[in-house]
Amino acid sequence: MLLRYCWTGLLLLTLPAAAQDAPASTAASAPASAPASTTASPPVPAYSRDTPVEKMTSDPAAVAVLNKDLPGLLTAPEFTIFKSMSLKQLQQASGGDLSEVDVAKAEADLQALPSH
Repeated sequence: MLLRYCWTGLLLLTLPAAAQDAPASTAASAPASAPASTTASPPVPAYSRDTPVEKMTSDPAAVAVLNKDLPGLLTAPEFTIFKSMSLKQLQQASGGDLSEVDVAKAEADLQALPSH
């Protein structure tokens, strides 16, 4: 009996929504029709904690976010050394100087920027 419920649940997960509302006898015998409608996926954020800092510096809006959330990052004398690193890599290599909270705040603000 439990197996029957499991298979029913799996069937419902694989059927399009319209077929799930139909009676079981017609859903099982109905021919496969057009695929379920595709929904637009949410836009991909322009930047994340995995984006190299150098890439972000080509966008004035991202530079403004980095200067606000991580002051001194872009003007550090070592910038040429770490510019190819991501915020995640910088945070890991910073020995605690760049906190997870700081990176999370910068990432949230960067992701709020419009994609381009």
